[in-house]
Amino acid sequence: MRSFRSSGKVRLNANGRTLDAWLIYRCSGCGNTWNRPIFERRNIRDLDRATLEALQSNDPDRVRGWAFDLDALRRKAQSVDECADADVRKEVLSECNAWTTLQIDLAVPFATGLRLDRLLARELGIARSELQNACDGMRIRADPHRPGILRKRIKDGTRVTIGLAADPESRSRWIAAATGTGHD
Repeated sequence: MRSFRSSGKVRLNANGRTLDAWLIYRCSGCGNTWNRPIFERRNIRDLDRATLEALQSNDPDRVRGWAFDLDALRRKAQSVDECADADVRKEVLSECNAWTTLQIDLAVPFATGLRLDRLLARELGIARSELQNACDGMRIRADPHRPGILRKRIKDGTRVTIGLAADPESRSRWIAAATGTGHD
């Protein structure tokens, strides 16, 4: 089976008053292309102006959105390899001298195969077993609450709250890892 990746480009074909739009994928091995339909035989008057402009300009945000529309991709592909990686941006929204909890809000605009325990372990620099122990000890909560949340794929809008340990060394380590700084 060959692996294809989105090229970030759209192909358009106008036929009278109808328009076809395809997202172009390239084979990772040989470079051949596969055109996945975004839509076919759509009347141009039925398209909103922003969509038409995005198609004509290969708008990177819109193209990325179509490329990560896994439901549409599954309807046209034999199999889909979901990305298990994520770009992480850390931002401290409020600070205090005596932190007792960390709150992490996940913004995940595109589907990913990355599990919450793997993301937190990587970004906090701790073992997944330590995360599981903290979850079992009710020091980690996630909203919306789902059983086994640590082993589920990350979802947009998930909020993770971590109760920091009473041990100052442990608290400092978690805060530094979460914020990307050297907080005490």
